[in-house]
Amino acid sequence: MSFRKKLEQTTIDRLGRPLVALWMKTLRLSVEGERAYRTLRRAARPVVIMVWHGKIFSAPYIFRRRGIMPLVSPSQDGELIVRLIDDWGYKIIRGSGSHAMKRAWIYLKQELVAGGEVLIVTDGPKGPDRVLKMGSIKLAAETGALLVPFTFAAARKKVFRSWDRFEVPYPFARAVAAYGEPIEIARGLDVEGLERERLRVEKIMIEFDRAAEARLAFPPGPAPSGR
Repeated sequence: MSFRKKLEQTTIDRLGRPLVALWMKTLRLSVEGERAYRTLRRAARPVVIMVWHGKIFSAPYIFRRRGIMPLVSPSQDGELIVRLIDDWGYKIIRGSGSHAMKRAWIYLKQELVAGGEVLIVTDGPKGPDRVLKMGSIKLAAETGALLVPFTFAAARKKVFRSWDRFEVPYPFARAVAAYGEPIEIARGLDVEGLERERLRVEKIMIEFDRAAEARLAFPPGPAPSGR
């Protein structure tokens, strides 16, 4: 392992969680659309939380200590994520569309059949950006889990020139963490049916993300005077 990688791992081990937590606490953060998701979880309904790769900055903090099973890439970047979230109560499973998934798939299905929830980066780990992969659709179709879109948007942020246009909010920015309406996928679909659902959910995710961004485009207006 290179010195740079060792330094990254040491820094994340010692400072990662405190720094992310402090960063998130500076934000003027509002949470939207959580009621339907919470209703599902109180009823022990299985849930697949879906988020775009470029929007995952807030996810480790938002979903901490809920016992969620995130699917994390076996890559070196994935190792850094594991080190970041290791003490935040996640049931970490390693795997991705670009690596062997057989074992990870079994654990994901077992978690959902037992009424748990998993978190999937739906266009990761290598994209293309905002192109939904089939994994979450198949999981829902095979287990009866509900798909719940999630996104994070900030009024002021740094957007990196990476394939995923990764976003990091500036401290003290207005921000929103938003849950979408649960999406049901029918069981027993053939290949064509699964593809139709993939395209449908991809469109929902893209529009949902754009709507969250649009709500932060301008500061909130003054309260009505009542006249």
